[in-house]
Amino acid sequence: MAAEPEPSGSQAPLLIACALGIEQLALRSGRRHGGASGPVTVLRTGMGPANAQRAVARALGDGPLRGAAVVASGFCAGLAPGMHPGDLVVAHETRGPQGSTVCTGARTLVEALERAVPGRTVHTGPLTGSDHVVRGQGRTELRATGAIAVDMESAATLHSALSAGVRPVAAVRVVVDAPEHELVRIGTVRGGISAFRVLRCVLPAFFDWHRSLLLPRR
Repeated sequence: MAAEPEPSGSQAPLLIACALGIEQLALRSGRRHGGASGPVTVLRTGMGPANAQRAVARALGDGPLRGAAVVASGFCAGLAPGMHPGDLVVAHETRGPQGSTVCTGARTLVEALERAVPGRTVHTGPLTGSDHVVRGQGRTELRATGAIAVDMESAATLHSALSAGVRPVAAVRVVVDAPEHELVRIGTVRGGISAFRVLRCVLPAFFDWHRSLLLPRR
């Protein structure tokens, strides 16, 4: 597990949690090339809900990130027909064994992502958790619950974040495979490259969301 700390400013920090090194690379390179700025840490938690829960709890313990807003990000599997690699998913809520977590400012994130990644489809709805890669019938069963996408870490990340204290939380994922574009099929490599390129572009939207939390309510 590894984190990329950035210089702190006067505002509350932002913690972006992802599972894989390739996801962290995309987010970090997006910071260098996307023109975003602000106090942010990109944390690689390791794969799976247990690793995500432990890593986020440690990061949000006593220290500079204690009051951080948290975004769970990285790749996911789309559940809805018509989804494509490179589509974006903004969760209204995450679902896991410990219940549902309502996300903060989903509409703001959608609008910010539409500016940051023009031309990409942004899906909104419930993001469900799993402890294993979901394929075939498993994908169909999860779709029947109303979820639009699945990943292994988001639900655990947000639950762990709120267990450490009240804070804004969100989940934004990039679809890397979908019902008509499963990873085992031809075109997987191209789909993965597309998802990587989109993930590189999302960081400015996270900063817009983060700044919006500081604005006075009207």
